[in-house]
Amino acid sequence: MISLACSFVVLILGYIFYGRLTAKMIEPDDRITPAYAREDGVDFVPMNTWKAYLVQLLNIAGTGPIFGALMGACFGPVVFLWIVFGAILGGGVHDFMSGMISERHDGASIAELSGIYLGNVAKWIMRIFTVLLLLLTGTVFVTSPAALLSMLTPDFMDADVWIVIILAYYVLATLLPIDKIIGRLYPVFGAVLILMAVCILGGTIFGGYTVPEISFTNLHPEGLPVWPFMFVTVACGAISGFHATQSPLIAKCITSEKVGRKVFYGAMLSESVIALVWAAGGVAFYGVTGGLFEALSQHGQSGVVYDIAHGMLGPAGGILAIVGVIACPITSGDTAFRSARLTLAEMFHLDQKSLRNRMIITLPLLGLGALLTKLDFNVLWRYFSWSNQTLAMIALWIATIYLLKTRKHKIASLITALPASFMSAVSLTYILMAKEGFGINQDTAYPIGIIFALLSFIVYMIQEYKLQKVAEQETQDIKKE
Repeated sequence: MISLACSFVVLILGYIFYGRLTAKMIEPDDRITPAYAREDGVDFVPMNTWKAYLVQLLNIAGTGPIFGALMGACFGPVVFLWIVFGAILGGGVHDFMSGMISERHDGASIAELSGIYLGNVAKWIMRIFTVLLLLLTGTVFVTSPAALLSMLTPDFMDADVWIVIILAYYVLATLLPIDKIIGRLYPVFGAVLILMAVCILGGTIFGGYTVPEISFTNLHPEGLPVWPFMFVTVACGAISGFHATQSPLIAKCITSEKVGRKVFYGAMLSESVIALVWAAGGVAFYGVTGGLFEALSQHGQSGVVYDIAHGMLGPAGGILAIVGVIACPITSGDTAFRSARLTLAEMFHLDQKSLRNRMIITLPLLGLGALLTKLDFNVLWRYFSWSNQTLAMIALWIATIYLLKTRKHKIASLITALPASFMSAVSLTYILMAKEGFGINQDTAYPIGIIFALLSFIVYMIQEYKLQKVAEQETQDIKKE
C-alpha cells in the first residue's frame, strides 16, 4: 500500500514541477485563441477552464485506463512505475504539446500538423492512419460499454441492442455543436467518473485487501516479457496517441493559452490516477496476478470490472462504479468519431458549419464503425494498442521538430525527443514480436528496436546541430549589419 500512496504523491509532484517545466518550453502567452478567432458555434466554441478540463479528461479516459491497467497489472506491481513515470515524462508532455501546437495552428488535427512539420507525404499517411485509429477506437468504445450495460439490464436488452443505442447517440454527439451534448453532459459524467475512482480506491484500502509493493519481478502468468508488452498493454493509462487526436478538439475551445497545463497535462495525469486505482484494485481483489489473468481470460474485461466493483462495494456501489466505467468509453467513442469527422473535413475541405457537410462525413463513418463491432474485441484491442502507441511516437516527433524550429530554449526539444525515442523502441519492438505482427523472437527484436530508437535520436541530434549552425550564422549576419 505504501507504493500506491507514493505513486499518487509522485504524480502530484510531477504535475507541479515537470508540468511547469514542460509549459515553460512552449511559453504560453496572451494571444487570441482559435475559440474566439474562429468561433463558429459548432466546433470552435469558448469553454471555461474547468469544463474544458473535464471534457478533455472524458475525451481521453475511455476504457484504456481501466481495461489497459487491469491487463497491465497481470505483469505485477512493476506496472505502477510505468503508469507514473510514463505519464509524467511521456503522456503529459505528449498531450500538452499536441494541444498547444494545435492551438497555435488554428486547432489543426495531428494529421495536418504532421504535414506542416514532417512533409506532405507524412500528412497523407497520417490522415489515413489517424482515421483508421479513430475508427478502431470508436468501435472499441462501442462494444465494451455495450457488454457492461447488457449485464445490468433485462435479457432482451442484450449487447447488440445497446450497440445500436450507443451508435445512435454517437450520431448526435458527432453532428451537434460541441456545447450542446458534450459540453453539458461531460461535467456530470466527469463527477461520476471521479466518484467511481474514489469508491474503488476506498474499497481497496478499507476492504481488507492487500496491494503488493513495487518490484521489478515479471509476474505475468504466461511469461510475456515486460518489454515491450506491458508498455503497449497499459496504453492510455501512461501515454496514448489517441490523445493527440483529442487534444485538438479542446484546443479549439480553450480561452487562454495559460490554462493549457491544467487542461492537457492535468487531464493526462488525472487519467493515470484512474489507471493506478484499477491496477491496484485488480491485483488486490484477485490476490495474485494469476487470479486476475484467469478472470480476464474467462469473463473478459467487462466481466472483471463488474466483479471488482460489485465485490468491493456491494450492489449499490457496484452500479455506481460501472456507470462510471460505462461513461468512460462512451464519452471517448463519440469524440473519436467527432475527431475523425474533423480530420476528413480538413482533408476534403468541407466547411463543418454546414449540417449537410457534417452528415456527409458522419453517417458513413458510423456505418463503418457498426461493421467493425462484429470483429473480436481482443483482436481490435491489440491493434488499437499498437497503433495507439505508434501515433504517440509520431506525435512526440512532431512536437520535437516544432520545438527545434521555434528554439525558444536550447534544451526544449529534449523534453519530447527522449520520450519519442523511447516510444520508437516500444512501438517497433512490439510489432516485431507480437503474434498479430511478425512473431520474431526477442533476441532479434530487442536489438532492432534499440537500434531504431538510437538512429531516430541520432537523426534528431543531426537536425538540432544543423539548426544551431543556422541560428549562429543568422546571429553573425545581424552583427555584421
